[in-house]
Amino acid sequence: MNLKKVSIIRWILIMLGCFLLIISLIPTMKPTKVIPKSIDKEAKIALKAYPELENVTIKFIIKPSLNKSFMKAQPNFWDLLRPFRKRSYRIYMSDTFELDQLSLKLTDIPSNIVVGWLAHELGHIMDYESRSTPSLIYYGIRYALSSGFVKEAERNADLFAINHNMVDYILATKRFILDNANLSESYKNHIRKNYLSPDEIIYIVQEREQEIEAKREDNPQNETKKTPI
Repeated sequence: MNLKKVSIIRWILIMLGCFLLIISLIPTMKPTKVIPKSIDKEAKIALKAYPELENVTIKFIIKPSLNKSFMKAQPNFWDLLRPFRKRSYRIYMSDTFELDQLSLKLTDIPSNIVVGWLAHELGHIMDYESRSTPSLIYYGIRYALSSGFVKEAERNADLFAINHNMVDYILATKRFILDNANLSESYKNHIRKNYLSPDEIIYIVQEREQEIEAKREDNPQNETKKTPI
């Protein structure tokens, strides 16, 4: 191989290395959050509860329809090929919550209900962030094939929201669905089966408060000494 061919190959390899380096840096160049103006307030309230996601790229996307879903969180498929910490995510929302006898534009749904929904979806992203790429792919396969795993995944997302002090918002969202006369019992039963119920959420919160109180009693703080005058 002559010197000219060697130099050409070397130049190609250098250019390829530069290209791959630029690709690997793209996630850090993007804004970490892309939020439509119509849900800006609600998204920021939900995001504030998840400081762990501050440097995670999340794009909120409103679409005309999501078939049977109103919201769903997913990793960006191509980012599964990138280094673990360079993933980005998308939260898709339907422009209209349309089910059974109920049809509501996203902008007409009470703000606290939307915050609760978003808090749940961010809970999914917290779950995704804890997983390696093979584990996340396996997660997707199990979610598609196993109804038992759907229940586990959805309840885990609820738990993430509860653990991030979004209890009031999550409860409001649950009650919006379960107390709505325009939604069928079959849909409500689906929610009862796969998600934490309001009673379960309240029980979890009470149990946690009792544990905190018990720890305080077991480890009483020393009384603050008064500074002598």
